[in-house]
Amino acid sequence: MASIRFDRILLATLACAAGIGLTQCSDYNQILKSGSVDEKLEFAQAALDSGDCFKALPLFDELMQLSRGTERAPDIHWNRALTHDCVNDFYLSRYYFQTFVKTFPNDTRVEEGMFRAALCSYFLSPEATLDQTDTRSAIDELQLFMDRHPSSALRDSSQAMVDNLRLKLERKSFESARIYHTTGNFKSATIAMAHAMADYPGSAFQEELQFLTIDSHFQYAELSTERRKLERYNDAIQAFHTFASRFPESEWMPRAQRLYDNSVAAIADLDVNSQNSDPNR
Repeated sequence: MASIRFDRILLATLACAAGIGLTQCSDYNQILKSGSVDEKLEFAQAALDSGDCFKALPLFDELMQLSRGTERAPDIHWNRALTHDCVNDFYLSRYYFQTFVKTFPNDTRVEEGMFRAALCSYFLSPEATLDQTDTRSAIDELQLFMDRHPSSALRDSSQAMVDNLRLKLERKSFESARIYHTTGNFKSATIAMAHAMADYPGSAFQEELQFLTIDSHFQYAELSTERRKLERYNDAIQAFHTFASRFPESEWMPRAQRLYDNSVAAIADLDVNSQNSDPNR
C-alpha cells in the first residue's frame, strides 16, 4: 500500500509540475500530504471541474477511504469514477460506476451511472480483428440498461451503440470465416460460414458469405478423392440454389453460375468415368 501511495503522489507531483507554477505546485503537494478533508475535497473538485484530472486522482482515492460511511461518500465515489473517465482509464471508471450503482441504489444518479459504466465498455470494445469479449460485454450492459430504464432519454443513444457493436461482431464472424477460404482451408470455411450466417441472419455479409460457400464447396470437391467428389459437387449445387433464390440479382451471380455449371459438368464426367471403369459393362 505504501508503494501505491508513493506512486500516486509522484504522479500527482509530475502532473502538477507540468501544468501549474511552482508556488501552486507546492500548495498542491502540501494539501496532498497534510491537508484537511475539506481542503482536499475542495482542491480535488476544482481540479476535476477544470479538467486537471491527474491531480484530482490521488486526492479522490484518499477521500474515498476518509469518507466511507459518511454523507459525502456518494459524491466522492461518483467524482472518483468521473476522474478515471476523464483520464480515459475506462476499466477503473467502469468499475467505480458499477460499484456506485450497487452501493447507492437510491441515488438520483443511478441511471446515469449505469449508462456511463456501459459507455466505458463501449469505448473498450476493440477493432473487429481482435478478441470481442469486451464487445459482447458492452452489448449486454447496454441492453440491461435499456431493459431497466425503458423510458430513459439515453435509450436511443444506447440502441445506436448496440447496433454498432453488433455490426462489429458480424464483421468479426465474416472475416474469421473468410480467412479459411483465403488460406485454402475450404472444409473449415464451409463450417465457419454456416455458423456466421446462422448467428447473424440479417447481416449485410450474408450475400458474400453465401457466394463464398458455393466456391468453398466447389474448391473442396476439386481437391477431394474420386469417391468424395460427387457428394461435394452436389453440396456446391445445393449452395448455388440457395444463393440464387435469395440473391437473384447479386453481382456475384455470373461467377456463381459458372461454379454451378462446372459442378454439373464435373458430376457428368464422374458418371462417364464410372461407367467406363465398370467391369460388368
